[in-house]
Amino acid sequence: MLKDFDLDYEVCNCLKVSINDIKNSIENKNVKSLRDLQEVTKAGTECRHCVFPEGDFGKIKKKIYCKTVLNEVLNG
Repeated sequence: MLKDFDLDYEVCNCLKVSINDIKNSIENKNVKSLRDLQEVTKAGTECRHCVFPEGDFGKIKKKIYCKTVLNEVLNG
């Protein structure tokens, strides 16, 4: 799924966190969990709609979520 998005695509619009920001935090800052990701990038800590599909109560649904990016980068 990640291959369908530009690395600059904003996953978290509230805090302007991109796929590349998430990827770099996993590769360079030892992020291993959603909690780690939120602590390092702050992504998903404001409105929380970008964390995972089940929590997306926004009017316009996200195309990709923090959890999805995290899982794909960690698990290939």
